[in-house]
Amino acid sequence: MHELSIATAIIERADELARADGTDAVAAVTVRVGELAGVVPDALNFAFEVARDGTALADARLVVEQVPAQAWCDPCAEEFPVGMPPFFWCPRCDQPSTELRSGRELQITGIEPLPVPT
Repeated sequence: MHELSIATAIIERADELARADGTDAVAAVTVRVGELAGVVPDALNFAFEVARDGTALADARLVVEQVPAQAWCDPCAEEFPVGMPPFFWCPRCDQPSTELRSGRELQITGIEPLPVPT
């Protein structure tokens, strides 16, 4: 399950970013995961829960924003959904597309620090 190595990398990077911002503990990490990234969101969530133990993200939750795969048709100047399995054929003009606009993302987009008790 490669989601465990991805979860570990997310935790390490989120910890680095949080510490750079002066935060010792993280409440949530938001990641964008593309439909074609080869990551199963439920498996990533499970792996995150396992990998976060003993880290600054021990109480953090993972928020996964799923990004649909979209291709671009140059002749039509239009974006269209790729779907699963990946099909890069424009439904409007019946021509193949060579440009994938979204769907391969795997990036941290936000880190929410734990509120400091007053």
